[in-house]
Amino acid sequence: MAVKIEKKTSIKIGIPTASMPDIIFQLLIFFMVSTVLRQYSGLKVDLPDAKMIEKLPTKRHVSTIWVDEKGRVVIDDVTVKKLDDLRLIAYNKLAEDPLLVISLKIDKNADMGIVTDVQQELRKANTLRINYSAIPAG
Repeated sequence: MAVKIEKKTSIKIGIPTASMPDIIFQLLIFFMVSTVLRQYSGLKVDLPDAKMIEKLPTKRHVSTIWVDEKGRVVIDDVTVKKLDDLRLIAYNKLAEDPLLVISLKIDKNADMGIVTDVQQELRKANTLRINYSAIPAG
């Protein structure tokens, strides 16, 4: 007598992967929308107060120069060691973007001699559209 032994076949349960690309795409969009890119915040400056403030319509064609109370000058993310370098940097930025507006964020305790020097270098670079940043008084 021969005994027949039947092998038990295991039932394989698979994970459905048909909707996996949709889920990954939705996660990608979620993280792209919810992530905030860190922007350079510049030097720590204490802006002066102003009674009449007009906000720039767009930040698209704006380059920012920070001057702190110690006299350090930074344009966008570049520290300016000599003020002559500021002229070259501003001139190159103006050549790249003819609609460029320079936004000056100057500490209210900054030496006016340095501010005047910055203005003169910008004038020599022919960047004549200048905005002075301030905070609302009150």
